[in-house]
Amino acid sequence: MELSIFAHYWPMLLKGFGMTVLCWILGTGFGMALGLIIALIQRYSIAPVRWLVQVYVEIIRGTPFLVQLFLLYYGGPMVGIRLDPLPAGIVGLTIYGSPYFAEIFRSAFRAVPTGQIEAARAIGMSEPTIVQRILLPVGLVSALPALVNFSIILTKETVILSIITVPELLYQTQRMSTETFRYLEANLVLALFFWVFVEIISRIGRRFERRITHYLIERP
Repeated sequence: MELSIFAHYWPMLLKGFGMTVLCWILGTGFGMALGLIIALIQRYSIAPVRWLVQVYVEIIRGTPFLVQLFLLYYGGPMVGIRLDPLPAGIVGLTIYGSPYFAEIFRSAFRAVPTGQIEAARAIGMSEPTIVQRILLPVGLVSALPALVNFSIILTKETVILSIITVPELLYQTQRMSTETFRYLEANLVLALFFWVFVEIISRIGRRFERRITHYLIERP
């Protein structure tokens, strides 16, 4: 194993890792927000709108992310949608992740005790207030492990963005291996970076879960 090559490629690899983190943060954040909106539409909207949203959910969940990304980046210009690689990657992650996040939120909302919602309505709470004070806080506790788990899955999906030339970590390691013909070192550093990344997300998720649970217990 030749470790001296990292002296030259280390800045490039760090830049690629930073791009991976950026794509993951924005794609996960926007995907989670869109998923929450979809879950609320499925819960509160009229039937035709719910059916349309469900069609979107089934189509996105039933097709590979790579195909979706190709259609967005290479097929988009045919219908007037022209995106640079980075915005296309972020939008692609957002679209791909939103139905999964929506299903997580939908299941979490169904786990909220019906008695709490009925009691809130009985004392005159509006539906937006019920969502803010009951549905989201209580549902988030049961949803958090699944949200963290799927967020971890999305970290690994970021490698597909290299297909549309987003300069994330896989793109940079492929460049390094092509120039040096050192494929073992390139793939080991790729695996190491992602292992560290996933460990950090897991620890943050567990800590966040403990804090939310403690807050709900202590809340009057």
